[in-house]
Amino acid sequence: MALLTPLFAFLYHLPQVYKWLLKPYYIASLFMSIAFLAIRKTPGICDHLSTQREDGNPCDFDWREVEILMFLSAIVMMKNRRAITVEQHVGNIILFSKVANVILFFRLDIRMGLLYLTLCLVFLMTCKPPLYMGPEYIKYFSDKTIDDELEKDGRVTWIVEFFANWSPECQSFASVYADLSLKYNCAGLKFGKVDIGRYGEVSKRYKVSTSPLSKQLPSLVIFQGGKEIMRRPQVDKKGRAVSWSFTEENIIREFNLNELYQKSKKLNKKGEKANPSTFAPVPEEEEPEQPTTDAQNEEPESKKDK
Repeated sequence: MALLTPLFAFLYHLPQVYKWLLKPYYIASLFMSIAFLAIRKTPGICDHLSTQREDGNPCDFDWREVEILMFLSAIVMMKNRRAITVEQHVGNIILFSKVANVILFFRLDIRMGLLYLTLCLVFLMTCKPPLYMGPEYIKYFSDKTIDDELEKDGRVTWIVEFFANWSPECQSFASVYADLSLKYNCAGLKFGKVDIGRYGEVSKRYKVSTSPLSKQLPSLVIFQGGKEIMRRPQVDKKGRAVSWSFTEENIIREFNLNELYQKSKKLNKKGEKANPSTFAPVPEEEEPEQPTTDAQNEEPESKKDK
C-alpha cells in the first residue's frame, strides 16, 4: 500500500505533472536527476567507466550502485509520506535523485563528482522553482501596509501567511493556501500574505523566525482587530516551532474555518463581529478587546417585527 498510494496519486495528477515538466526549471532538474543513469547506459561513454561487476560490463549498475539507489528510494518514499501536494512529491524525487547522483559520481570518479556538485550549486543559485500563478483571493502586504490593513476594520478576521520565496515548504503550500482563499474569502474573513524573507522587520515584529532550522515557515496567524488570536505552527517557550502538517484538512479543523466563514459572511447584512471565543487563546497574551459598534446595540430585525 505504501508503494501504491504515491503511484496512484502520481497517475491521477499526471496531466498537471506533464505541464510542470515543460517548464525550464523542471526540464533542467530532470536532466540533472538522470545524469548518472544516462552516462552509465550510453554506449561509447559507459565503455570507458570503471565497474565492480563480476562480468566486467561497464554499461550496467554494479551491486553497490544498486544498493545506493535502493536506499535513497526508500528515503524518498518515507519523505513523501508527509508531502501534502504533488509539487512536494516531485520536489522530493528531484532532490534525492541529485543526492544519489552526487554520491554515485564521487564513487565513480572524484573529478566527475566535483563537476556534478559544481553544476548543482550553480543551478541552486541561479534557478528557482516557478511560483504559484493560479487564481486566489489573497492580499499581499508590505512592511508599511500590514499593520494598517489588519487594524482598519475590527470586524474583519484576517488569516495571514508569513512566508519566504526561498523556502520549499512555502512554495509547496502556495496552492493549498490559494484554494482556501477561493473557498472561504468573504466580507468578514480575508486572506493575506507577507514575504518576511523580503521584509525582515515584519518577521521581528510578529516573531516569525526566518531561519531554515526554525521550521516556522510557513506560519499562519489569525488576527482580529489587529490582535493575534491563533497561529500555526505553535512556538514553545524556547522559541522552537512545534511540528505541524499544513494540509487543507488540518487548517480547516484547527482554525474552525467552516464556522468562522458562516459567521463572517453575515457582516454585509448585520455588521456583526466574529466571536474570538471560537479560537484557543494565545498563551501569555491578553484577550483582544471587543470594540462596540452601533450595529451591535441595535435589536435584531426579527424582534422589531414582533
